[in-house]
Amino acid sequence: MARNTLSRTLHDLGLSAWFGGTLANAVALNAAAGEAGTDSATGRVANAGWDRWTPVNAVAIGAHLVGSVGQLRANKQRVAAQEGVAGMSTLKTLVTAAALGATAYSRVLGKRVSLAGSVPSKSGTKPSKRTKAVQADVAAAQQQLDTLQWVIPALTGTLVAISSYAGEQQRPSEVAKGVTG
Repeated sequence: MARNTLSRTLHDLGLSAWFGGTLANAVALNAAAGEAGTDSATGRVANAGWDRWTPVNAVAIGAHLVGSVGQLRANKQRVAAQEGVAGMSTLKTLVTAAALGATAYSRVLGKRVSLAGSVPSKSGTKPSKRTKAVQADVAAAQQQLDTLQWVIPALTGTLVAISSYAGEQQRPSEVAKGVTG
């Protein structure tokens, strides 16, 4: 069995950073921004944190995708011959596409909020009453971000679980009993 250390490393580190960073920002950054003192300061702090995370997240996602393609290429014979591997690969691809879509949409919304400046906010993603009244479009973006901050870690966490299952499928005993034809 050939070693694919580089592609596996890119896959795993990229996914780990994508999952962990978005979860940490949802759990810690947004809540901590709410302690900035004023609603305007809360919005400014949350925007600064997410804007700093964006380039790191982009690199993490890129590394994950490069690693995923490398893993798929290295395992193309298993995908074709081993029972269950093609289905797992298809599911993983669909969940990856959903996570990418949610992440991209989140960035579009985040950019809208960030470009609006120090938008008053109760936490990183909860608009203040003033924002709802004066900047309804920005408040709507904040409310959507409030949901997406949990959707993205849920999807990337699902990818971690699918990747664990894929690793189990590579056990020699699983390969031996799952080879068709």
